[in-house]
Amino acid sequence: MAASGSALELINSRVRAAAQHLQAAVKGVAECVHGAEGSELGELLILIREAGIDPLEAAFAAGVRRFDRSGEYAADGALSVTAWLKWKCKLSGGAAAERVEIGKQLERLPKTEEAFARGDLGYQHVAVIARTAENVGAAAVRTEERSLLEAALKMDPGQFMTVAKNFEHRVDAGAALAEANRAYQRRYLQVGDPKDGIVRIDGLLDTEGGATVRAALAAQMKPIKEDDRTHGQRCADALVEVCRQRSGGRHDSSGTRPQLIIRASLDTLAGIPGAPAGELEGGGTVPAETVQRYACDTALIRMTGRTELEHERNHISRTIPASTRRALEERDRRCVWPGCGRPAVWCDGHHLVWWTRGGETTLPNLALLCRPHHRMVHEGGWSLQRRKEQWLVQPPAEVPVRVVARRE
Repeated sequence: MAASGSALELINSRVRAAAQHLQAAVKGVAECVHGAEGSELGELLILIREAGIDPLEAAFAAGVRRFDRSGEYAADGALSVTAWLKWKCKLSGGAAAERVEIGKQLERLPKTEEAFARGDLGYQHVAVIARTAENVGAAAVRTEERSLLEAALKMDPGQFMTVAKNFEHRVDAGAALAEANRAYQRRYLQVGDPKDGIVRIDGLLDTEGGATVRAALAAQMKPIKEDDRTHGQRCADALVEVCRQRSGGRHDSSGTRPQLIIRASLDTLAGIPGAPAGELEGGGTVPAETVQRYACDTALIRMTGRTELEHERNHISRTIPASTRRALEERDRRCVWPGCGRPAVWCDGHHLVWWTRGGETTLPNLALLCRPHHRMVHEGGWSLQRRKEQWLVQPPAEVPVRVVARRE
């Protein structure tokens, strides 16, 4: 039944008053955030979630449910309440659909709705419960709603997800298996073509595959002293490192390397100005300094004028033999860059005097450098020198001198 004119005016008046109070409260909280420090700021952040964001999300979910039922979204030309939320509330399709589903399921889960409205539950906890109710039915969730809420209060959303999935498996193991099989069928990995020096990697893994990748990367991701890499950069480095080591198949790094093929002219290898870039066989180019870095510790093959491939006669003199590599790892044990200490499996054998300048591939002319610091020497322009028991590094002119440290 449509509201009368006076009733509608009263509702609009209440909505305007509530909006004004909310705007004033948000402004006051924002001022407190800018003025708070330390533990006081931490307490304020907790309060914002528990007394503000989560109860408002609960009210929003209830409102979405009632608005959907009313069909008033059609007055704006929207075909569904999800489309209306995307348009009017500036939500993504996934976020809009999730809130619609949460609103529907909370109507059937009163204890969860009450806890959400009080701020006892976070939005992500409620989203997990709503998805569980969607998968196995709200009636099944109500039978263990109390225990699920108790678990949610003690756990972060990721941990609580495991509890919810265990519950789903107990209720309907067949459906859980079907979901796992559907997730496995969605798996893919795409490695894009180089663009502006960047290769984009995109993909999806099932839960088992994702856990396997995380476990493989974890050992390579631990930050070290003075490590200024972001988490994402450490993850990217770990992925490349895992691929390097698994391809080699030898823990002492003396096994077969990944077949990364770079084509380059002799002028590029020698660093002569005007020389072309190196060309990666998989597509893309790399600077001359990158070519030289790889040439520090790799095999070279020359393409003759007759387009035949043959090994350079003296390639052994620049490729580090397995016995020399083992001796190098025994002597240096880790990256020699002052303050680094990354393990030997992360390291290349670097020529202190590069072999195109007469440096020999012998132990006195070699040093272990991790891939990031090896890159700093070649592409970054830093220099590395050894004086008795000290390793000295010298930055390029535009970088302030930072470290001189005794070798461990």
